[in-house]
Amino acid sequence: MQTFIKYIVVLGIITGAVFLLSRSTISLKEEGTRASEPSLTADIQTNFGMITVELFPEDAPKTVENFIKLAESKFYDGTKLHRIIKNFMIQGGDPNSKDTDWSDDGKGGPGYAFEDEFNEHKVVRGALAMANSGPNTNGSQFFVVTAKETPWLDGKHTVFGRVVRGMEIIDKIELMATNEKDHPLEDVVIENIAIPR
Repeated sequence: MQTFIKYIVVLGIITGAVFLLSRSTISLKEEGTRASEPSLTADIQTNFGMITVELFPEDAPKTVENFIKLAESKFYDGTKLHRIIKNFMIQGGDPNSKDTDWSDDGKGGPGYAFEDEFNEHKVVRGALAMANSGPNTNGSQFFVVTAKETPWLDGKHTVFGRVVRGMEIIDKIELMATNEKDHPLEDVVIENIAIPR
């Protein structure tokens, strides 16, 4: 009788262990699948190094579509960052910045504007957001936030991505000397923006 009870107890322990192991294996597989799902990214190659951003097509579909269209058409190639404010942000995406005339930098775009796509993403450190001159004036200019948070910009600029690699490059860029209009004295060139598929 005691042998039979021991047998049942051991069998119960083994069955329970197998069940728990199989559950944790399933859980790990599910987590691994989620972690390995490819996210949509963009590689921004600058003369200071590569910056990789994750894009948010579910939260800002038109903005992401526009950014990809401009990147793949080489619109951004050769543009320069035209505005750098330490402990705040770096800004680029203006085709006027391709030349040596700084007077019109920050005033250019793709020749059209589209509506804002405000979402739950906050304008915080590492956020990739659209620059604008008021409601529904998005075009090609964008900025990356270097400040911890900027609550006064939430609900005023569409956040459509975040930096996932290369924030140290952005931190280096934001320390560059600028003139009285926040234009960097040394060129920071966007050589190419690639969308890995």
